[in-house]
Amino acid sequence: MAAPNEEGLRAELTALAVPFAFYEHEAVFTVEESRGIKDAIPGEHTKNLFLKDAKGEFWLVTVPAEARVDLKALPQAIGCKRVSFGNPEAMERLLGITPGSVTPLAMINAEPGSVTCVIEAGLAAAERINVHPLRNTATIGLSGADTLRLLKHWGHAPLVAEIPVQETA
Repeated sequence: MAAPNEEGLRAELTALAVPFAFYEHEAVFTVEESRGIKDAIPGEHTKNLFLKDAKGEFWLVTVPAEARVDLKALPQAIGCKRVSFGNPEAMERLLGITPGSVTPLAMINAEPGSVTCVIEAGLAAAERINVHPLRNTATIGLSGADTLRLLKHWGHAPLVAEIPVQETA
């Protein structure tokens, strides 16, 4: 059974021989706040959307940090109907994390079937993606393939998808 805290997460990465790089930094809550940190950390940087669809199902969508996700087109791409942002209470109940610390690694805390995790296709194929280790004062870099392997190990069926983005003006 997976442990619900960062120590348990790091122990699980080590036990599964998942190579990762770990970086401590000041708290970041937005992509804008993370810009200075990203310059010092190699790899693809991410942002995460915790969403709820029209049926009441929850989704955790991981995309490149600079992507402007087209929320109107997203449901068709991931196989659901209309989405809105999930509330912090549901996030804490289902993933054991608070806003600002959203990460696909929080799926270690999720019951299988409670949240669908979606990884953008380019990130899934990336040599290194950077995500939070259950808190927003650190970053873990690991491969997209290892991220998918972890999700499957924890009993989830991650979805790899082309995520629609808004055109920039």
